Amino acid sequence: MSWSAATPPTRRILRPIASLAMGLVLSACSTVGYYAHVAHGQGELVLHRRAVDSVIDDPRTDPALKRRLELSQQARRFASTRLALPENRSYTSYVPLDRPYVVWNVFATPRYAVEAIQHCFLFAGCVAYRGYFTHDKAKAEAARLQALGDDVYVSGVAAYSTLGWFADPILSSMLHWDDDELAGTIFHELAHQRLYVKDDSEFNESFAAFVQDEGVREWRLSRGLAPSEGHDKAMDDGFTKLVLDLRHRLKTLYASGIDEPHMATGKQREIADFRARYAAWREREWPGDHRYDAWVASPINNARLLPFGLYAHWTPAFAALFERSGRQWPVFYEDARQWSRLPPAERSKLLQQWLEAATPRAKAASEAADPAFP
Repeated sequence: MSWSAATPPTRRILRPIASLAMGLVLSACSTVGYYAHVAHGQGELVLHRRAVDSVIDDPRTDPALKRRLELSQQARRFASTRLALPENRSYTSYVPLDRPYVVWNVFATPRYAVEAIQHCFLFAGCVAYRGYFTHDKAKAEAARLQALGDDVYVSGVAAYSTLGWFADPILSSMLHWDDDELAGTIFHELAHQRLYVKDDSEFNESFAAFVQDEGVREWRLSRGLAPSEGHDKAMDDGFTKLVLDLRHRLKTLYASGIDEPHMATGKQREIADFRARYAAWREREWPGDHRYDAWVASPINNARLLPFGLYAHWTPAFAALFERSGRQWPVFYEDARQWSRLPPAERSKLLQQWLEAATPRAKAASEAADPAFP
């Protein structure tokens, strides 16, 4: 797949995957060649960064760039003063890139499975992709995996977090977003510096996604702006449900035990049926809005489905925790940290309880059974 086709249909669905791309930089167990590649890529960013204030003060700086950087610093200050996020040098420097993305992530699954092939790193733990600073290297890795029979997807990444190991810069690739997405990205990435659990991407990304969403809501309020339009999120959520349904159907097919020729036929049939369901849904719910058409028309495989829904699964549970914390950020962070310290199975069970309780009907049923829950 070409990098242009890998561009997500909307940022909100796939953008959180970017956050942990630099888990790869922290690896001590990768191959020497891969480690050298990512060390060089990160080193290039460090070498070429400039303090944002100096870029803003430079008379040669384009006025449009100056305005965007000024906004980024307003959001950066808001993150620390109002959201209680780390106050450090992250997002106070700027790096212009000569490419549309800073990193390309390579996702892979077996041909007849929907579970990602995992990549494990010393400090960041295991993640569902491997990141490269050049598109050519990402394509080469994708070709290698395809030759082994795997399904592969290559996705461009505009921003990432090094989890506090480096002072992460504002990248030119981030400035193509609107104001809310730029500010939200800063909140999201700083949230990873506030709390990160090794080997639990769902927890980490759901936590950061909540901080991003609530942070942007408060950010808009502080600037006297109306709440953001809910149209995009509603459509994103509906499309994500369709994709997750396809993934569930494929998982059921792959577990059926039928022979490989019938498995291959069934896989293509499920993908064709998904396209038909999408067309009917779009015409029924969102007539005239064709933002997902190109994504749906492009080749679909297991790996291409991986990012959807996975990294915001527990977000409603964190929203409920925020309310229980009195909407006080320091209290919320400490409560979330208590969750993070639980054994993985116990943590998932607790999150599931809070997720179910976040749905009004489920909450009413839970309270009837146990008024103290959750």
